[in-house]
Amino acid sequence: MDSRTKLTFSIKVTSTVTMLLVVLGAAAYAAELKRKTTDAFNRYVAVTEQRMAGELKPGGKFLYPDHAAANASEEIRNAYNRLRSGEILVERQETVINGKPVEVSDGMVHHWVGLIFIPGANLADTLAVVRDYNHRAELYRPEVIASHTISQRGDDYQIFMRLYEKRFTTVVFNTEYAIHWGQVDPQKLYANSVSIRVAEVQDPNRPDGPEVPVGHGNGYLWRLNTYWRFEEKDGGVYVQCEAVSLTRDIPFGLGWLIKPLVTKIPRQSLERALGRTREAVLEKMHGK
Repeated sequence: MDSRTKLTFSIKVTSTVTMLLVVLGAAAYAAELKRKTTDAFNRYVAVTEQRMAGELKPGGKFLYPDHAAANASEEIRNAYNRLRSGEILVERQETVINGKPVEVSDGMVHHWVGLIFIPGANLADTLAVVRDYNHRAELYRPEVIASHTISQRGDDYQIFMRLYEKRFTTVVFNTEYAIHWGQVDPQKLYANSVSIRVAEVQDPNRPDGPEVPVGHGNGYLWRLNTYWRFEEKDGGVYVQCEAVSLTRDIPFGLGWLIKPLVTKIPRQSLERALGRTREAVLEKMHGK
């Protein structure tokens, strides 16, 4: 490498490092959840749940591959074969209103659907794991570091989970969810989990310490709803999770650099959660 090439290379590396530092610094600025952002997200969720309600009726298209559009990716069109071969399928989603995307000022909606197949399992095997809310911290570490059931009334639960995330920086959230379980028929069950409180912990090194006021902080998580479905067929159980979350928006001018990093985090989290769920059910079935 001659001196001119070395100089050019050095300048490129320095520029990249400088830009990365700018990105990380910008991402760390405090953010505030505004009423208009919450209202827009609630509209997005309402329309999404309206679509889901039709799918949860008897005879509805219960799992995503049953109603995927003709232009969906090949892996979704061939989903059942791929799932039975052990793949985890994840696809990005977007709810539109009157044919147009929902504008969420000062926020970003992350919407994904993922599926797995658990061979040899039945619904009882699966529910023994996924309804054990007091042990989710053991099941989903390191993303979940504490969990317990706050209350239960029939098929309705309220649970607590302390979430841990280490990406741009380390953050810890105290979160609470209202969960409703329902049944379409003896082979099809669902659970809708809606976040009712998300608070960032001031010091991630002290997860039991004081919180930042709700709606303030880094803004890496403001809402997290997950919609689970379980269908027993084909000699096992299909598990689907549709996740809809809300985070702060990307600082202006940095979307081209930060967005690919930010948008892949919810996808990776969903893949890990589904994969770990399958592992846990199989381990419990085999007495491990």
